[in-house]
Parts: sequence; structure tokens; C-alpha cells
Amino acid sequence: MTIKLVCIDIDDTLLNSKRVVMPTTRDAITAAIAAGVHVALCSGRPLAGVRPFLNELGMTRDDQYVITFNGAVVESVTGRVLHNKRLPENAYATLAAYAREHNLPFNIVDADSTIITPDRDIDAFTVVQAAENSAGLLVRDVGDLATDVVPIKGIFCGDEAMLDAAEDDVRATLGADYAVIRAGRNFIELMAPGVDKGSGVAQLAAHLGINPDEIMALGDEGNDIAMFDYVGLAVAMGNGSDEAKAHANVVTASNDDDGLALALKKYVL
Repeated sequence: MTIKLVCIDIDDTLLNSKRVVMPTTRDAITAAIAAGVHVALCSGRPLAGVRPFLNELGMTRDDQYVITFNGAVVESVTGRVLHNKRLPENAYATLAAYAREHNLPFNIVDADSTIITPDRDIDAFTVVQAAENSAGLLVRDVGDLATDVVPIKGIFCGDEAMLDAAEDDVRATLGADYAVIRAGRNFIELMAPGVDKGSGVAQLAAHLGINPDEIMALGDEGNDIAMFDYVGLAVAMGNGSDEAKAHANVVTASNDDDGLALALKKYVL
């Protein structure tokens, strides 16, 4: 099996526990690109939140790609959109009402990477989310949302215990109308039906003319499972969740122990 496309999760996969790209990781990715392999970062973040890592990796050409918003948007690193799937109409009102009823901090992220929340008492995780993604943060009542806003995903955020208690009901109540993904322990993300990292990888693979068995994906969490199930070689990080590891073909070392670089050297280089 020859790997032609490598899809890499960012948090706790590309980044180590100090939230930086290790030099060995950067060198292995650079070598893979030099060998003619397509490399795509695949994240729940918007492009603005991915761009610092693209720049660090030297991925700046229009023929290089990212999968953002957990698969809702597939685009070149320069922002040329190949595929995008927005939230259903009235999602802001529907999800804001659910959040208010269940006392969950809530926001949406629009196509321009702006975070919009109806919450006057803004949750700390929303602030962190905005900072990590170099995003604007607006407070807007449901009736005040601008008509030209294109919401791509909704987020219930907060401490792990609160989201653990809420997750089953979120899935039961909203799962028929939204793709529900637990993206890390502090975020439950809601996208349009059918959206996940696997669907995003499939869209990019079709654009590049690459078969699933020619793709390697690396990740660590539940939101990586859909792309694990799509690709020919799924690699879970040693620091990953048990759920992610159960869907992987192999488990590499942790994100602090050169896990990504070791996998690239073994299966790609």
C-alpha cells in the first residue's frame, strides 16, 4: 500500500502536550511533502485557527489543503473552498433555546471564523476557543443575528463533568437534525447532518483522485474516528482515548514521544 495522502489531527496529535509542534514532527512532515505526499491538517478549528501551524510547516501553496470545522469545510490553505456545508436554517435560535433550557454555555462559529454567542456571562472556554483560533467574539441575541451570517458549527462548552452529564440528552434530542461530535472533553460540537472528519477526508480524496486505501490518518479523540473508519491506515496516538485506539489499525507513541514522526517514517517515508 502506497500512502498518497496523510490527514493529521491538530490538538494532541500534531501538537505535543505543551501545544507546540516538535522539530522532529515538522521535519517528518516536510520530508513527506518533499516526497510528493499530500498532507492535510484535519481539525475542528476554522482556517484562522489552523493557519499558524500551516505557516510553521511551510504549507502555504494553493495546491495544499485543510479540512476544517470537523469536516464541514474543505479548502486550500489559501482559503479556496472546495466544499462547505453550513448548519440548518434557524440553528442559532434552536440551539440557543436548548442551551438556555439546559444551562449550557453556547456559541456558533460562522464561515468567517467569528464566534457568536447569546450568553451575556461568557464562559471561560468560549474565551479560550476565540483566543486559540484568532477569532472575533460577538454577543448577539437570536433576533439580532445578521442575515448574512453563515453558521458552520454550534458548540456547547464547559467543564468536563457538565458536558458528560449533558451529552446523552444532546444526542437524543438534537441528533436527528445535527451531527453531534464530542470534540475533546470541554466541547460538544454540532454540525449539519452527515458532517464529520471522515466526510471531509472523502471530499478531499475525491478532489485529489486518491482512494481510501492510499490514505493514512492520525488522531487521538472521538472526533477522529470517522476518518479512521474511512481511510486505509488509521493511526491512533499513544496518548489517545481508548475509543480512538479501538478504531485504529495501529497505535504509535504519544504526542510527547515522537508518535507522529515515527508513524510517518514507518508508513510513508
